[in-house]
Amino acid sequence: MLDIAPTRRFVPQQLSFDDFSQLQTLFQSLLQRNINSPEELERWLLDYSELYAAIDEFGQRRYIDKSRHTDDPEIEKAFFHFVENIEPKVKPLHFAMQKKLVESPHRAGLTDPKYAILIRHWQADVELFREQNVPLETEQTKLVAEYDKINGAMTVNFRGAEYTLQQMSRFQEDPDRGTRQAAWEATVHRRLRDADRLEDLFDEILKIRWQIARNAGVSDPRAFYFKQYKRFDYTPEDCLRFADAVAETFVPLMRALDSERASSLGLSRLRPWDLAVDPRGRPPLRPFEETDIDRFVGKTHEIFRRISPALAEDFEILRRHQLLDLSSRKGKAPGGYQALLAERREPFIFMNAVGTQDDVRVLLHEGGHAFHSLAARHEPLVFLIHAPLEFCEVASMSMELLGAPHFELFYDDPADAARAARDHLTKIVRTLPWVATIDSFQHWIYTHPKHTRRERTEAWLELAERFYHQVDWTNWQPWNERRWMSQLHIFHVPFYYIEYGIAQLGALQVWLKAKSDPQQALANYRAALRLGGTRPLPQLFAAAGIHFDFSRKTLAPLAAAVAEELARLPE
Repeated sequence: MLDIAPTRRFVPQQLSFDDFSQLQTLFQSLLQRNINSPEELERWLLDYSELYAAIDEFGQRRYIDKSRHTDDPEIEKAFFHFVENIEPKVKPLHFAMQKKLVESPHRAGLTDPKYAILIRHWQADVELFREQNVPLETEQTKLVAEYDKINGAMTVNFRGAEYTLQQMSRFQEDPDRGTRQAAWEATVHRRLRDADRLEDLFDEILKIRWQIARNAGVSDPRAFYFKQYKRFDYTPEDCLRFADAVAETFVPLMRALDSERASSLGLSRLRPWDLAVDPRGRPPLRPFEETDIDRFVGKTHEIFRRISPALAEDFEILRRHQLLDLSSRKGKAPGGYQALLAERREPFIFMNAVGTQDDVRVLLHEGGHAFHSLAARHEPLVFLIHAPLEFCEVASMSMELLGAPHFELFYDDPADAARAARDHLTKIVRTLPWVATIDSFQHWIYTHPKHTRRERTEAWLELAERFYHQVDWTNWQPWNERRWMSQLHIFHVPFYYIEYGIAQLGALQVWLKAKSDPQQALANYRAALRLGGTRPLPQLFAAAGIHFDFSRKTLAPLAAAVAEELARLPE
């Protein structure tokens, strides 16, 4: 990443973020400042936004470095110095700042609607904050980092070479069933070696989350996290109804597609290593060589240019400022994400590309997040740049669907591009039941405080049967019982997964509108991105020209539209 010195008004240019005393001095000056008018309150908020953004970017850089180099002890030391010695001391001061706004008699004079959003959010934080939770949150961060470290160290020796688990996923697309099975079994053997460690780790995390909820005076972690995530526009019951609607609409479509897959493969029952291979026995789609990241980036840039030259210009910022780390390597944390460097107002994209079509999807996805960050970067208050997560994922998932018609840029044969588009829609059909499974599992976990591991396993298997009963797990039941461990959200961010389901429904609506009027659909999409977090969810969805609804009323026609498109695309 290039270091570009930001322009500061309140924060000293040479401030040391490793020295808490320097940060404390700035916080105290803000807390002690007399505020005598709405205008002075607004100026105070802008100064605090500048300080908050600078601290946030410093911590984000430590997190990014740790993700990129999980095996570097110096980087790990720097990360833990921040999470142990800086972040826990900043949290009570941030709470005091939030309380100062919430209790200010001048807040009524802030007439811009965005301030109502900020005050509502900070009011929830003030109500939840407990100083005794700060060390618990620090310990939770350390345990989550241990999860990343365990996963980052997982490699497999397969047929004479060492691979990361992400690299091993390529073999699941091999037409040779023996190769797929051997690779899948080798990967699962490796995962199972650390399964007990991960389950122990999760039990520790679970205890901390229950204690945090009890300290905050709420009934359970579900109530705590719904409030912490500012889920003002839907309820836990809505999430469970979403799962019911998925079971009624997308699960039948998924099962029909799985039956077609089994028939095409000449199988009576699908095994876990039969789910990613081309059902007609064609070789795996290889849009780029694993070592040719420049081609990967260049072709993706062209997709963005075709959708909108403005998007291509935004993506060029990331490339020019070295804000991309895309290749998979040993010692790198799993997964992918986009992180906002809040002071510079620039996004960073992290992923593990190994040359698969899914890598194209992931970069389009994270690119959508990056475009969202850049579109909202004009907002003076850093607290209002980020939209609610449910809409952040609309930004990313819509970009996947809008990019799909241009997959031919990666392929010489148009049939391969059509196949890639079909595979993408098929994965959406499979993803919605998975979201329902993961979300429903977390609802169960956090509303059963005294459950045993066996009961947790039984709850997981019951949900897996409800949404995925067509896969044959013979001889591999130990991994079927623990597949949830591979979903990092369960460890990293409790209850953060339903957002993907809600957002996928929004993205499918954007996609449908783009099929009939692409220019208007894109204009609505970008207009909504520019709002950042200054509006509530229903208004953000409305600005994008779509409905904030995830009941059967919305799911049924979307499932029908996806089925129609799949029928149109050649197999």
